[in-house]
Amino acid sequence: MTDGTLDWEAYWTDTTEGEREEASPSAHHAAETLCAFIEEAAPPGPIADVGCGGGATAFAVAEQFPDREVVGFDTAESVLADNRIRADEAGLENLRFEQVTLPTFDPEREFAVVFSYFTLQYVRAVESALETLYGAVRADGSLLFNYMNRAAQEFCQVAAEDPYAHADRPFVFDPNRYRERFAALLDGDSVLSREQIYETLGVWPREVSTIVDALEVQWAWHHAPLVYVPKATA
Repeated sequence: MTDGTLDWEAYWTDTTEGEREEASPSAHHAAETLCAFIEEAAPPGPIADVGCGGGATAFAVAEQFPDREVVGFDTAESVLADNRIRADEAGLENLRFEQVTLPTFDPEREFAVVFSYFTLQYVRAVESALETLYGAVRADGSLLFNYMNRAAQEFCQVAAEDPYAHADRPFVFDPNRYRERFAALLDGDSVLSREQIYETLGVWPREVSTIVDALEVQWAWHHAPLVYVPKATA
């Protein structure tokens, strides 16, 4: 699992289909945006989806770009095994899945786009995760991700006082496991800002909406901005 948060192997093994959908927000919020970004701004080359979960985005990209290799990475081998079966059944020969646990990410190759969506909030060593993700981006590529800022931490701390009383709020997928799931965010360890991203990577993050029309989700982009960081060139 990612350091100090939910046991994702157990989660993906024991969850219902509905809970799996809740754990795959990119299917609803970012799959189309990522595909549009690849179309508009990505150089030739493979695409990485880090923290792919049930693979909704990885499948969407592989289907839309059959000439590109797409690799989905996740920490839970159980969900990766399911994804591999589905990819085989769909005949998606350009789609693979590999195991990784952030902040470690050393795929021994570079990608045109490294994408990570609603994943970094579970990683306590979040700056280290950013560095390793960015390190896997090729010289003319981009790291595309969203992050939880201070407003997101404050928003989630309200529900943490009594998750059952706030079960209808965004992020409260399961009141039973709410505090465990968002421990890194609630503690402030995975909170990021534009300034921290710049200090970590040496490049200012840019709004994805400057390249493509990003889906408007009122609560999401204020608390968890979707940005891209192009690879710095000397």
